Amino acid sequence: MSHRQQQILQAAIRAGYLDRSRPLAAFVDTAAVAATVSSLQRAFPEHFAHAFAAKANPMSRALALVKVLGMACEVASSGELEQALRTGFEPEKIVYDEPAKTQDVLEKVLGLGVGLNIDNFQEFERVRAWLGLRRSRSRIGFRVNPQVGAGKISAMSTATATSKFGFALEDTGNRTAIIQAYRNHPWLTALHTHVGSQGCGLELMSAGIRKVVDLAEAINAGAGRRQVELIDIGGGLPVNFESDEVRPTFSEYAEVLAKSVPELFDGSYLGKTEFGRSIFAKNGFIVSRIEYTKTSGGRRIATSHAGAQIATRTVFMPDHWKLRMSVYDATGQAKSGSEAIQDIAGPLCFAGDMIATGRMLPLIEPGDYVVLNDTGAYYFSNPFYYNALCAPAVYGAELRAEDPVKFSVWRNQQTVDEMLAVIG
Repeated sequence: MSHRQQQILQAAIRAGYLDRSRPLAAFVDTAAVAATVSSLQRAFPEHFAHAFAAKANPMSRALALVKVLGMACEVASSGELEQALRTGFEPEKIVYDEPAKTQDVLEKVLGLGVGLNIDNFQEFERVRAWLGLRRSRSRIGFRVNPQVGAGKISAMSTATATSKFGFALEDTGNRTAIIQAYRNHPWLTALHTHVGSQGCGLELMSAGIRKVVDLAEAINAGAGRRQVELIDIGGGLPVNFESDEVRPTFSEYAEVLAKSVPELFDGSYLGKTEFGRSIFAKNGFIVSRIEYTKTSGGRRIATSHAGAQIATRTVFMPDHWKLRMSVYDATGQAKSGSEAIQDIAGPLCFAGDMIATGRMLPLIEPGDYVVLNDTGAYYFSNPFYYNALCAPAVYGAELRAEDPVKFSVWRNQQTVDEMLAVIG
């Protein structure tokens, strides 16, 4: 946990945002998010637009923050689309990527002028039929699967030979069919690809993008003009969950791309990115009060209020989504002294609800706080209603030099009535 985040934790305890009646809360360092977005914008040329992948944190305050910072928005469901619109994103600043788009959704997207990445030939036929009767301001293109292989986490790899996403570029006849579709339909002016996210190396990601740029070159050569104007390279920059260090950086990724796909950097094409996890993950954290401790079979176990309801991936895929844990006393001071191998259990009523097992940590006691680091994306913003637990409060924290931390409510702690209304 960074020094900045520890300052936020201590201020939150003093302000009463964490106590025995509010044992679980999450925090976002808003200035750190701004610094991250700025580093992204500096790393790429000015002809790149940067869309935030809403699935990483679809909270309205998260979207409002990145909008103010100059980002567009990538959405992958009708709910995310509505959230982006309500947050104030103009339709032309939104790009829609859902794999299972209904006819109604397609009509709404095209009618509004939202950018559209088509996933397959059947969807293409629906879009073509709609555009045969009316016009759209949408920037439209195909999502292409370059089929370059998997990274370390198969579930996060979207460019395998059998991936569910996009047009499989190397399947028999597909490359020719894609080029022909573009030749026959001048309104196809973009290409999109996303090789994967966590677990995918920079070389693998750039190899997929290289194949899509080559496809764009073939389309434009066949058309005799610059028909494909925009190439959307997706997001997926891996996040380091092992320490506070940010690696790889946006600059490192841009350097790799500048060498492997220089056409994206010399202005031959407009560029777009869709980063999500790498914008928020390291800038947010979850804090849980420890309710009880005990020993079972010689193993020390601390029972927290953070489990699969907010750390779903970590609980169900612990080998791939291991989180760093930090331990603090009731005032927010880092604990020191004797260490022991300990498990940190979640509150849910199943044996696998463990957020950490066999960790060497300072001895945890009831009333201490455990921090789940690097959880600003895909954790507290996407609650899971197992055991009908309420979603925790989320606070934005503005940390200024020599000034008190200023908190803003991103989401109040959910009441039981609100939670039960969601469950139905």
